[in-house]
Amino acid sequence: MEKILIVGASGQLGTELVVKLREVFGTSNVIASDIREGSGELMDGPFEILNILDADAYRAILKKHGITQVYHLAAVLSAKGEQDPHFAWKLNMESLLTVLESGKEQVRKIYWPSSIAVFGPDTPRDHTPQHTIMNPSTVYGISKLAGERWCEYYCQKYGVDVRSIRYPGLIGYKAKPGGGTTDYAVDIYWKAVEGQDFSCFLKPDTALPMMYMDDAVRATIELMEADASLVKTRSSYNLAGMSFTPDEVYRAVRKHYPDFKVSYAPDFRQAIADSWPKSIDDTYARNEWHWKPAYDLDKMTVAMIEGLKSALITQ
Repeated sequence: MEKILIVGASGQLGTELVVKLREVFGTSNVIASDIREGSGELMDGPFEILNILDADAYRAILKKHGITQVYHLAAVLSAKGEQDPHFAWKLNMESLLTVLESGKEQVRKIYWPSSIAVFGPDTPRDHTPQHTIMNPSTVYGISKLAGERWCEYYCQKYGVDVRSIRYPGLIGYKAKPGGGTTDYAVDIYWKAVEGQDFSCFLKPDTALPMMYMDDAVRATIELMEADASLVKTRSSYNLAGMSFTPDEVYRAVRKHYPDFKVSYAPDFRQAIADSWPKSIDDTYARNEWHWKPAYDLDKMTVAMIEGLKSALITQ
């Protein structure tokens, strides 16, 4: 029986991944953890308070629950990382090394997310390939690129079964925006459903790769459940869903809210977005473990609006 620990479970991805993993493996077999107590569905099953920088506390939880798989999601994201780069590096790197070390002992399988932030201004921005120039310009991107190298190293050197995806911007309705450059595409739906206007911190024509959360969760679990012989890329996989601009998502939302208004006030996050790809080539993921997205912009917009309406009704 698998015993799964999610580190950083209260974040945007963790919130939904916990729910899905409990559906698949059973509530008692999926332990959520974060630096402070979670809310809502996270607390419907086992939950541990954990500061992942405390390696002894992490190892104690592994032993207590007999953990066999770890999903390590705790990180300081792109925009917040620029405000305190030293702490972002410390949290993102030290925690990963702690988790990778546990893969040499008790933990049989590890998941760690990377990001399109590993790319940089010299990277081909259209259909960015799996193997290309990678010169990130943010501490978040630098830490993710270093993390990819550590993951591949631990796999090759010690046989640690670690798997990873380079996520595009993730869009879901179960958690509010958490400080990422692509989070405008979450906030815009919140504002529309709440009947407010939206001020966007990116220019209207800024194209970025995006993915609906259901696709991201499904891809994560599919990769983790794939036979090890299929997982040939041990740094991190490119993954694509869709690409769109703030203006395009605004027009998609206006099909449902004709009076909704958006203004544009680009800030420091515009420079971050300008260093990232416009679209992603995920041929390796499609060929090696048969990835295929299910959502486009219009289908995601319907799902986001319906989900947010339900969430606001129950608040």
